[in-house]
Amino acid sequence: MAVLKLRLAGPLQAWGGSSRFVNRHTREEPTKSGVLGLLAAAQGRRRSEPVEDLVGLKFGVRVDQPGRLLRDFQVARSLDGRESMPLSYRYYLSDAVFLAVVEGPDAVIEGLNDSVLDPVYPLYLGRRSCVPAGRISLGVEGVSLDTALRMEPWQAAVWHQKKQAARTVSLEIFRDALEPGEAGETVRDVPLDFSPENRSYTWRTVVRPKPHEVPNPFGKEQSHDPMAELGGS
Repeated sequence: MAVLKLRLAGPLQAWGGSSRFVNRHTREEPTKSGVLGLLAAAQGRRRSEPVEDLVGLKFGVRVDQPGRLLRDFQVARSLDGRESMPLSYRYYLSDAVFLAVVEGPDAVIEGLNDSVLDPVYPLYLGRRSCVPAGRISLGVEGVSLDTALRMEPWQAAVWHQKKQAARTVSLEIFRDALEPGEAGETVRDVPLDFSPENRSYTWRTVVRPKPHEVPNPFGKEQSHDPMAELGGS
């Protein structure tokens, strides 16, 4: 087994989870269905083509730079200008950076990496308007999903690192449940069909293990130890 590491960064990202009607929300982290859609586009698959082979890949993501929630209020009219369309609210993450990892058979992972490096269709971060910035692929490694999420260096921008006062920063991790019965949040995030006429998803369990801690080279904050101040250990 091998893993493909992806750096997901851009001015805007939007990872839909429970959007309904005129409210188009985003989760705080990339969804499995969104990243598998990105990989399918890189391979040149059309929305109507099956993705069962991709669904079986293990998936996890690390939040290296959370970004900020941005709400976009949209209005639209019909092509002839006579009819007003429903008003809508679309939510995005601005200036966020994530490390996403997929794990699977060596040949599959190597093939996906080749596709990301030379994609057939344009790649986007959840919505077509969300263009990635910089290189997406961070390469292939022969390690486990958990190890990959904790071995890769912190991907946050330097300006974000400088804004963090702490000398050690905790990075949240969201991943598939790897063991039967592992507790987590159940979300409808496994694609069954990407076609617009029959788009459908099924459920998966998202686990939040202990965050990964990384040293912050720009941290200045001194540790607070009230017991030491009182003469204790």
